[in-house]
Amino acid sequence: MPTRRKFIAQSVLAAGAVLTSNSVLASLAGSEEIKKLTILHTNDVHSRLEPFPMDGSTNQGLGGVAARSKLISKIRSEEEHVLLLDAGDIFQGTPFFNIYKGEPELKAMSAMKYDAATMGNHDFDDGLEDFALQLQHANFPIIISNYDFTGTVMEGKYLPYKIFKKGKLKIGVTGVGVELNGLVSDINYGNTKYLDPIQSANTIAHKLKKDEGCDMVICLSHLGFKYSSNKVSDEVFARESDNIDLIIGGHTHTFFDTPLVYKNKSGNDVLVNQVGWAGIVLGRLDFEFSKSKNKNLSKSHTVVIGEKTS
Repeated sequence: MPTRRKFIAQSVLAAGAVLTSNSVLASLAGSEEIKKLTILHTNDVHSRLEPFPMDGSTNQGLGGVAARSKLISKIRSEEEHVLLLDAGDIFQGTPFFNIYKGEPELKAMSAMKYDAATMGNHDFDDGLEDFALQLQHANFPIIISNYDFTGTVMEGKYLPYKIFKKGKLKIGVTGVGVELNGLVSDINYGNTKYLDPIQSANTIAHKLKKDEGCDMVICLSHLGFKYSSNKVSDEVFARESDNIDLIIGGHTHTFFDTPLVYKNKSGNDVLVNQVGWAGIVLGRLDFEFSKSKNKNLSKSHTVVIGEKTS
Protein backbone atom coordinates (compact mmCIF):
# COMPACT_ATOMS: atom_id res chain seq x y z
CA MET A 1 0.00 0.00 0.00
CA PRO A 2 1.32 3.48 -0.82
CA THR A 3 1.88 6.13 1.79
CA ARG A 4 -0.72 8.88 1.93
CA ARG A 5 1.80 11.37 0.50
CA LYS A 6 2.65 9.11 -2.43
CA PHE A 7 -1.01 8.28 -2.98
CA ILE A 8 -2.05 11.92 -3.18
CA ALA A 9 0.84 12.81 -5.46
CA GLN A 10 0.08 10.02 -7.90
CA SER A 11 -3.69 9.74 -7.93
CA VAL A 12 -5.38 13.03 -8.80
CA LEU A 13 -7.08 10.98 -11.48
CA ALA A 14 -5.70 7.46 -11.63
CA ALA A 15 -7.41 5.23 -14.15
CA GLY A 16 -6.75 1.55 -13.99
CA ALA A 17 -7.94 -1.81 -12.81
CA VAL A 18 -9.12 -2.74 -16.27
CA LEU A 19 -10.17 -6.30 -15.65
CA THR A 20 -11.54 -7.00 -19.11
CA SER A 21 -9.43 -8.15 -22.01
CA ASN A 22 -9.46 -6.50 -25.42
CA SER A 23 -11.46 -9.39 -26.81
CA VAL A 24 -14.12 -8.97 -24.13
CA LEU A 25 -14.29 -5.23 -24.73
CA ALA A 26 -14.63 -5.91 -28.44
CA SER A 27 -17.59 -8.19 -27.80
CA LEU A 28 -19.16 -5.55 -25.56
CA ALA A 29 -18.90 -3.04 -28.37
CA GLY A 30 -21.13 -5.17 -30.60
CA SER A 31 -24.88 -5.10 -31.03
CA GLU A 32 -25.61 -6.53 -27.58
CA GLU A 33 -27.16 -4.05 -25.19
CA ILE A 34 -24.66 -2.80 -22.62
CA LYS A 35 -25.91 -1.51 -19.29
CA LYS A 36 -23.58 0.77 -17.32
CA LEU A 37 -23.35 1.59 -13.63
CA THR A 38 -21.07 4.06 -11.86
CA ILE A 39 -20.45 3.46 -8.15
CA LEU A 40 -19.11 6.38 -6.11
CA HIS A 41 -18.01 5.77 -2.54
CA THR A 42 -16.46 7.23 0.60
CA ASN A 43 -15.49 5.88 4.02
CA ASP A 44 -14.26 7.22 7.36
CA VAL A 45 -15.06 10.84 6.56
CA HIS A 46 -15.03 11.56 10.32
CA SER A 47 -17.03 14.81 10.33
CA ARG A 48 -14.61 16.53 7.90
CA LEU A 49 -17.09 18.98 6.42
CA GLU A 50 -14.44 21.57 5.55
CA PRO A 51 -11.15 21.12 3.67
CA PHE A 52 -8.01 20.63 5.72
CA PRO A 53 -6.66 24.04 6.77
CA MET A 54 -3.89 25.71 4.82
CA ASP A 55 -1.33 25.16 7.55
CA GLY A 56 1.48 23.47 5.65
CA SER A 57 0.34 19.97 6.56
CA THR A 58 0.35 17.06 4.12
CA ASN A 59 -3.39 17.28 3.51
CA GLN A 60 -3.79 21.05 3.39
CA GLY A 61 -6.55 22.16 1.05
CA LEU A 62 -7.91 18.66 0.55
CA GLY A 63 -11.39 17.31 1.17
CA GLY A 64 -14.52 19.21 2.18
CA VAL A 65 -18.15 18.60 1.29
CA ALA A 66 -18.37 21.56 -1.11
CA ALA A 67 -15.71 20.16 -3.43
CA ARG A 68 -17.08 16.63 -3.06
CA SER A 69 -20.60 17.76 -3.89
CA LYS A 70 -19.40 19.59 -6.98
CA LEU A 71 -17.53 16.52 -8.20
CA ILE A 72 -20.49 14.21 -7.56
CA SER A 73 -22.83 16.56 -9.43
CA LYS A 74 -20.45 16.64 -12.39
CA ILE A 75 -20.29 12.84 -12.56
CA ARG A 76 -24.06 12.56 -12.31
CA SER A 77 -24.42 14.96 -15.22
CA GLU A 78 -22.20 12.69 -17.32
CA GLU A 79 -23.45 9.24 -16.27
CA GLU A 80 -27.04 8.00 -16.32
CA HIS A 81 -26.88 5.45 -13.51
CA VAL A 82 -24.93 6.33 -10.36
CA LEU A 83 -24.90 4.84 -6.85
CA LEU A 84 -23.34 6.89 -4.03
CA LEU A 85 -22.39 4.86 -0.94
CA ASP A 86 -20.51 5.26 2.35
CA ALA A 87 -18.80 2.56 4.47
CA GLY A 88 -19.16 4.12 7.92
CA ASP A 89 -17.49 6.32 10.52
CA ILE A 90 -19.48 9.31 9.37
CA PHE A 91 -19.06 10.89 12.82
CA GLN A 92 -16.21 12.04 15.08
CA GLY A 93 -13.04 13.95 14.33
CA THR A 94 -13.87 17.67 14.19
CA PRO A 95 -15.73 20.20 16.37
CA PHE A 96 -18.76 19.83 14.08
CA PHE A 97 -19.49 16.51 15.75
CA ASN A 98 -18.56 17.67 19.26
CA ILE A 99 -21.03 20.55 19.04
CA TYR A 100 -23.82 19.35 16.75
CA LYS A 101 -23.69 15.56 17.38
CA GLY A 102 -23.94 14.46 13.74
CA GLU A 103 -26.70 16.68 12.35
CA PRO A 104 -24.58 18.61 9.80
CA GLU A 105 -22.83 15.46 8.58
CA LEU A 106 -26.12 13.71 7.77
CA LYS A 107 -27.63 16.84 6.28
CA ALA A 108 -24.60 17.23 4.01
CA MET A 109 -24.82 13.60 2.87
CA SER A 110 -28.55 14.01 2.25
CA ALA A 111 -27.89 17.12 0.17
CA MET A 112 -25.36 15.14 -1.89
CA LYS A 113 -28.04 12.43 -2.35
CA TYR A 114 -26.21 9.48 -0.88
CA ASP A 115 -28.06 6.27 -1.66
CA ALA A 116 -26.97 4.37 1.47
CA ALA A 117 -24.39 4.09 4.25
CA THR A 118 -23.39 1.58 6.89
CA MET A 119 -22.33 2.16 10.50
CA GLY A 120 -18.78 2.44 11.79
CA ASN A 121 -17.62 2.15 15.39
CA HIS A 122 -17.31 5.94 15.76
CA ASP A 123 -20.94 6.37 14.80
CA PHE A 124 -21.66 5.06 18.31
CA ASP A 125 -19.45 7.71 19.97
CA ASP A 126 -22.32 9.76 21.40
CA GLY A 127 -24.40 6.70 22.12
CA LEU A 128 -26.99 4.71 20.22
CA GLU A 129 -29.73 7.12 21.26
CA ASP A 130 -27.99 10.05 19.61
CA PHE A 131 -27.35 8.15 16.39
CA ALA A 132 -31.01 7.15 16.21
CA LEU A 133 -32.06 10.74 16.91
CA GLN A 134 -29.80 12.18 14.22
CA LEU A 135 -31.24 9.84 11.58
CA GLN A 136 -34.13 12.29 11.23
CA HIS A 137 -31.68 14.34 9.15
CA ALA A 138 -30.84 11.48 6.77
CA ASN A 139 -32.89 10.82 3.66
CA PHE A 140 -30.89 7.67 2.89
CA PRO A 141 -30.98 4.30 4.71
CA ILE A 142 -28.44 2.92 7.15
CA ILE A 143 -27.78 -0.65 6.01
CA ILE A 144 -26.26 -3.19 8.39
CA SER A 145 -26.83 -6.94 8.57
CA ASN A 146 -24.74 -8.11 11.53
CA TYR A 147 -25.92 -5.74 14.26
CA ASP A 148 -29.16 -6.88 15.87
CA PHE A 149 -30.83 -3.78 17.29
CA THR A 150 -33.90 -5.58 18.63
CA GLY A 151 -35.13 -3.86 21.79
CA THR A 152 -33.01 -0.73 21.24
CA VAL A 153 -33.85 2.76 19.96
CA MET A 154 -32.44 1.70 16.57
CA GLU A 155 -35.05 -1.01 16.10
CA GLY A 156 -36.94 -0.25 12.89
CA LYS A 157 -34.51 2.52 11.89
CA TYR A 158 -32.11 0.52 9.76
CA LEU A 159 -32.22 -2.06 6.97
CA PRO A 160 -30.33 -5.36 6.60
CA TYR A 161 -30.28 -4.77 2.84
CA LYS A 162 -31.85 -2.73 0.08
CA ILE A 163 -32.33 -3.29 -3.64
CA PHE A 164 -31.67 -0.31 -5.91
CA LYS A 165 -33.03 -0.23 -9.45
CA LYS A 166 -30.83 1.62 -11.91
CA GLY A 167 -32.39 1.41 -15.34
CA LYS A 168 -32.76 -2.31 -16.04
CA LEU A 169 -30.24 -3.24 -13.37
CA LYS A 170 -31.06 -4.52 -9.88
CA ILE A 171 -28.28 -3.81 -7.38
CA GLY A 172 -28.47 -5.36 -3.92
CA VAL A 173 -26.64 -3.63 -1.08
CA THR A 174 -25.98 -4.98 2.40
CA GLY A 175 -23.54 -3.97 5.13
CA VAL A 176 -21.41 -5.35 7.96
CA GLY A 177 -19.81 -3.71 10.97
CA VAL A 178 -16.81 -4.38 13.17
CA GLU A 179 -16.96 -6.17 16.56
CA LEU A 180 -18.04 -3.53 19.09
CA ASN A 181 -16.92 -5.21 22.32
CA GLY A 182 -13.58 -3.73 23.39
CA LEU A 183 -13.74 -1.06 20.70
CA VAL A 184 -16.85 0.88 21.74
CA SER A 185 -17.93 1.65 25.29
CA ASP A 186 -20.61 -0.75 26.49
CA ILE A 187 -22.89 2.12 27.43
CA ASN A 188 -22.70 3.52 23.89
CA TYR A 189 -23.90 0.43 22.07
CA GLY A 190 -26.18 -0.86 24.82
CA ASN A 191 -28.10 -4.01 23.90
CA THR A 192 -26.84 -4.17 20.32
CA LYS A 193 -25.99 -7.78 19.47
CA TYR A 194 -23.00 -8.44 17.21
CA LEU A 195 -23.55 -11.26 14.72
CA ASP A 196 -20.96 -13.06 12.60
CA PRO A 197 -20.40 -10.70 9.64
CA ILE A 198 -19.46 -13.37 7.09
CA GLN A 199 -22.46 -15.57 7.84
CA SER A 200 -24.83 -12.58 7.99
CA ALA A 201 -23.64 -11.09 4.71
CA ASN A 202 -23.56 -14.42 2.87
CA THR A 203 -27.11 -15.25 3.93
CA ILE A 204 -28.40 -11.95 2.62
CA ALA A 205 -26.24 -12.07 -0.51
CA HIS A 206 -27.73 -15.47 -1.39
CA LYS A 207 -31.21 -14.00 -1.04
CA LEU A 208 -30.30 -10.98 -3.16
CA LYS A 209 -28.59 -12.90 -5.94
CA LYS A 210 -30.62 -16.13 -6.07
CA ASP A 211 -34.08 -15.15 -4.85
CA GLU A 212 -34.30 -11.49 -5.84
CA GLY A 213 -32.31 -11.83 -9.08
CA CYS A 214 -29.93 -8.95 -8.44
CA ASP A 215 -27.42 -8.29 -11.19
CA MET A 216 -24.84 -7.26 -8.58
CA VAL A 217 -24.42 -7.50 -4.81
CA ILE A 218 -22.40 -4.92 -2.88
CA CYS A 219 -21.41 -5.10 0.77
CA LEU A 220 -20.53 -1.94 2.68
CA SER A 221 -17.96 -3.11 5.21
CA HIS A 222 -16.54 -1.44 8.29
CA LEU A 223 -14.43 -4.47 9.22
CA GLY A 224 -11.06 -3.06 8.11
CA PHE A 225 -8.87 -4.17 5.23
CA LYS A 226 -6.24 -6.48 6.73
CA TYR A 227 -4.80 -7.51 10.11
CA SER A 228 -1.81 -9.50 11.34
CA SER A 229 -4.12 -11.22 13.86
CA ASN A 230 -7.03 -13.56 13.12
CA LYS A 231 -9.51 -10.68 13.37
CA VAL A 232 -12.08 -10.70 10.57
CA SER A 233 -10.99 -8.30 7.82
CA ASP A 234 -12.17 -7.51 4.31
CA GLU A 235 -9.43 -9.79 2.98
CA VAL A 236 -10.73 -12.70 5.07
CA PHE A 237 -14.33 -11.74 4.33
CA ALA A 238 -13.73 -11.63 0.57
CA ARG A 239 -12.26 -15.13 0.50
CA GLU A 240 -15.07 -16.55 2.65
CA SER A 241 -17.85 -14.67 0.89
CA ASP A 242 -20.33 -15.99 -1.65
CA ASN A 243 -22.61 -14.14 -4.09
CA ILE A 244 -20.95 -10.82 -3.21
CA ASP A 245 -19.37 -8.98 -6.13
CA LEU A 246 -17.93 -5.88 -4.45
CA ILE A 247 -16.84 -5.03 -0.90
CA ILE A 248 -16.53 -1.31 -0.21
CA GLY A 249 -14.40 -1.10 2.91
CA GLY A 250 -13.52 1.23 5.73
CA HIS A 251 -12.17 1.38 9.30
CA THR A 252 -8.42 0.99 8.57
CA HIS A 253 -8.15 4.25 6.58
CA THR A 254 -6.39 2.42 3.75
CA PHE A 255 -5.77 4.24 0.47
CA PHE A 256 -6.05 1.86 -2.49
CA ASP A 257 -4.62 2.80 -5.87
CA THR A 258 -7.00 0.32 -7.52
CA PRO A 259 -9.39 -2.33 -6.22
CA LEU A 260 -7.98 -5.69 -5.20
CA VAL A 261 -9.40 -8.90 -6.64
CA TYR A 262 -9.91 -12.03 -4.54
CA LYS A 263 -11.49 -15.40 -5.23
CA ASN A 264 -14.49 -16.15 -3.07
CA LYS A 265 -15.27 -19.61 -1.73
CA SER A 266 -16.98 -20.54 -5.01
CA GLY A 267 -13.97 -19.47 -7.06
CA ASN A 268 -15.56 -16.28 -8.38
CA ASP A 269 -14.02 -12.82 -8.34
CA VAL A 270 -14.87 -10.37 -5.58
CA LEU A 271 -13.47 -6.84 -5.60
CA VAL A 272 -12.37 -4.96 -2.48
CA ASN A 273 -11.84 -1.19 -2.46
CA GLN A 274 -11.27 1.52 0.16
CA VAL A 275 -10.42 5.21 -0.16
CA GLY A 276 -8.56 6.26 2.96
CA TRP A 277 -10.25 8.72 5.29
CA ALA A 278 -11.43 12.31 5.88
CA GLY A 279 -13.15 12.71 2.52
CA ILE A 280 -9.83 13.28 0.79
CA VAL A 281 -10.71 10.85 -1.98
CA LEU A 282 -13.87 9.89 -3.84
CA GLY A 283 -13.79 6.32 -5.11
CA ARG A 284 -15.26 5.62 -8.53
CA LEU A 285 -15.91 2.23 -10.12
CA ASP A 286 -17.45 1.96 -13.59
CA PHE A 287 -19.12 -1.35 -14.46
CA GLU A 288 -20.50 -2.62 -17.74
CA PHE A 289 -23.13 -5.38 -17.83
CA SER A 290 -24.11 -7.62 -20.72
CA LYS A 291 -26.02 -10.88 -20.97
CA SER A 292 -23.11 -12.86 -22.40
CA LYS A 293 -20.36 -11.47 -20.16
CA ASN A 294 -22.37 -10.62 -17.05
CA LYS A 295 -20.46 -7.70 -15.48
CA ASN A 296 -17.00 -6.26 -15.92
CA LEU A 297 -15.18 -3.49 -14.10
CA SER A 298 -14.22 -1.39 -17.10
CA LYS A 299 -12.38 1.32 -15.21
CA SER A 300 -11.62 2.60 -11.72
CA HIS A 301 -10.74 6.11 -10.70
CA THR A 302 -9.43 7.53 -7.47
CA VAL A 303 -10.15 11.24 -7.43
CA VAL A 304 -8.52 13.50 -4.87
CA ILE A 305 -10.95 16.14 -3.67
CA GLY A 306 -9.76 19.75 -3.43
CA GLU A 307 -6.59 21.50 -4.43
CA LYS A 308 -3.17 20.14 -3.53
CA THR A 309 -0.85 23.07 -2.85
CA SER A 310 2.50 21.30 -2.20
